[in-house]
Amino acid sequence: MPAKDPLIEKLKVCILNLKCEGTVTDSSAHLVSCCELLELILRKGLQQPVLSLAHRDYWQCFKQLIQHDTCGRLSSVSLAVQQTAACSKIITSQGRGRFFIRLMLMKRTLGNVVKHLLHTNRVIEWYSPNVAILRNEEFVEPFISLSMVLSEMEFKLNIENCSFLDESWLLPVCQIYEAVPCQELGMVLRYLNGRVFVLDLLKGSQAQADMFVEPGDIIDEINGISLRNASNGQAGVVFSKLKGQPLSIRLIRWRAENGSIYQPLVKHLQQLKEENTSLQFGPKSMSHKTVGQKRGQTPCVKDGRILYAVQLLGKANIGMYGGKEVLQHAIPVVLECKQDRKEVLLDVKETHLTCTDKTSQQKLCQHHFPEISCVGRFGNQPDLTIFAFCVLDTPQTERPIGFCCVVLQAATSSECEEIVNRIAAGFKHTEWFV
Repeated sequence: MPAKDPLIEKLKVCILNLKCEGTVTDSSAHLVSCCELLELILRKGLQQPVLSLAHRDYWQCFKQLIQHDTCGRLSSVSLAVQQTAACSKIITSQGRGRFFIRLMLMKRTLGNVVKHLLHTNRVIEWYSPNVAILRNEEFVEPFISLSMVLSEMEFKLNIENCSFLDESWLLPVCQIYEAVPCQELGMVLRYLNGRVFVLDLLKGSQAQADMFVEPGDIIDEINGISLRNASNGQAGVVFSKLKGQPLSIRLIRWRAENGSIYQPLVKHLQQLKEENTSLQFGPKSMSHKTVGQKRGQTPCVKDGRILYAVQLLGKANIGMYGGKEVLQHAIPVVLECKQDRKEVLLDVKETHLTCTDKTSQQKLCQHHFPEISCVGRFGNQPDLTIFAFCVLDTPQTERPIGFCCVVLQAATSSECEEIVNRIAAGFKHTEWFV
């Protein structure tokens, strides 16, 4: 019976599990295990230089490939190596090696890279012939075959989510926060171990109104500018340079996919908590969620955002005037039409709001705040749950024919008030567009 290496056997099982999932994404259950096994195989038997204090890792092996490629056969690999070396979010050789592996999986070239590695004598000599899988004739062929299988599979990975590869293969939840031009976002920041943490949100600020960023989250980059290993005040300098411009902020969430603390952040959050015992991680405005749960309602969450489950009561053209005074007689006009009610999800975003059919998930409408002329609650009702907003009525001819009043009903009076206040806050923060 031929000898078997346990790492090769585990990798084989892991790849079979990945193939069952179809397209592999960052949320695939077996992706981390697969990457860990690839790393262990590439490290096994890698010898350290005798006359150098620098630690050698498999990333140095990949870098050497392009230096010994005299025929230009590795042009795609060269570009990948350059992209990895230039990534400002990664500091260590371990992180760069992991980034490169993920890149090779995405580009479906891991198998070819392994083959070139084995045929580059200057590099393969770094491996011990007695220990390394890459220099064992019985084990290296199965490893090449498995690498080629991986190269035939489809990987759709978020390559930009790489700031924690120095520490872990387990990736955090990474999301984009799109903010409209404003004087300030209203976030209190703390620089800790080369990362920019959000400590608090100022009352009445855009960041608090948007309900997107939470204390404990990390600002990873702003408009493509990385803040990894940022010095004190660097985020403030970037924000100052971009004042008056739309912002695209990449956030790293302190919560993992399952809702628990993202493990590599535990020690950082503990330190922040020791410095400020009153610090609370998570959104401060949780009262409406608690109320909703007590009443048997389940809050809807999509991409880390709270969506409001409301009823769309109808809409109607109300003429050429769309001021706030029109709401008290426009809402009854819509209600008297007795249109079919629809269960919808209302998402009040940073620059606009969207309304989606709860059952079919079809987007019914989307309006940027500058398009909305007014918003308010209907006062002639006992529970104050009905609200409406007016927007330019633009048919297929794309020429406005007046204003349309859209009427909705929230689950509770407090939720209705919150929605109206958030839309009103959107007006305030988007005055620049008007």
